[in-house]
Amino acid sequence: MLLTKCIHPQLLCALGKLGHGSRILISDGGYPHITASPRNAEKVYLNLSQGLLTVTQVLDVLRETIPIEEASVMTPPDGTMQPVFDDYLSLMPEVPFNYVRQFEFYELAQESNVGLVIATGDMRNYANLIVKVGFIKHPEGKGKY
Repeated sequence: MLLTKCIHPQLLCALGKLGHGSRILISDGGYPHITASPRNAEKVYLNLSQGLLTVTQVLDVLRETIPIEEASVMTPPDGTMQPVFDDYLSLMPEVPFNYVRQFEFYELAQESNVGLVIATGDMRNYANLIVKVGFIKHPEGKGKY
């Protein structure tokens, strides 16, 4: 039996293949999953219907499954902040956030270190998020293991 909230077999397998510095794209229902992500990235489709699941729901499970070192959110071309960002900030107040304009975000999401793409049914505008996998500190404080 697993002790984590995450019990999705494909997600667990994909997460197990990532390491420090790998990135995970959690995208909304309108994101071009095939054309704006690396060809070799594992793709997990959790977009059952409109509104299910949301990026926030997926993030809530991931943050208890992996260490998250930083996050990048997609802003509109004019750079305005979106209400959905408050959800992410409240779940990860200690994580530094980068605000990336839409077309630059697409470029970031296509970099080779994006190893996992999670498609959601989130219908909120600009709900796309990239998280960077951190490292686990050794219990005795001697770096990572």
